[in-house]
Amino acid sequence: MVAYTWAQDFKQLYDKALGLYTNGNRDCTTYFNEKEISFLNDIGCNAQELYDFVEDWCCYSEPDYGTTLLITSIRRSYFRKILCGKLSSKVADISKLPSKTEAYGGVVWLPRVIEKARIKLEGEMHPDLMYGCGGDRKFFKDNHIDPADFLQLVWDTNGDKDLILKSIKH
Repeated sequence: MVAYTWAQDFKQLYDKALGLYTNGNRDCTTYFNEKEISFLNDIGCNAQELYDFVEDWCCYSEPDYGTTLLITSIRRSYFRKILCGKLSSKVADISKLPSKTEAYGGVVWLPRVIEKARIKLEGEMHPDLMYGCGGDRKFFKDNHIDPADFLQLVWDTNGDKDLILKSIKH
């Protein structure tokens, strides 16, 4: 069971990763010890996902820590409530993602970001894929939706494209 202080513990690991990245370490497999990896697994996260958030923060000044925590919190809730704390052994095939130019209801990127959100919730993120990457962030900004809110929307609607489209076009 994850401790009452999971958010503070996650912040410590985020800060540790930030320090390592800032000092030039780009090998996320060296960032965390066994106990820290176990903690990340217990909240439905992994070193690569945390590294991706830190890397984008260092390179693009987004997403900020608050957004990272909100996304991780939603994934953690899904992991615990829906997946009963069981890590998936599957990894998404990125070649099967909708293209970056594919649209639904006239909204470019929507099919792709819905699938990426589903993959994030299920814990099947490919190491070369990030929920909240630069393309996703452009979509979120253009459609005036917070990345964590979008992740929750995909969970709440079970990825229903029509309901999601209606929600972001309201």
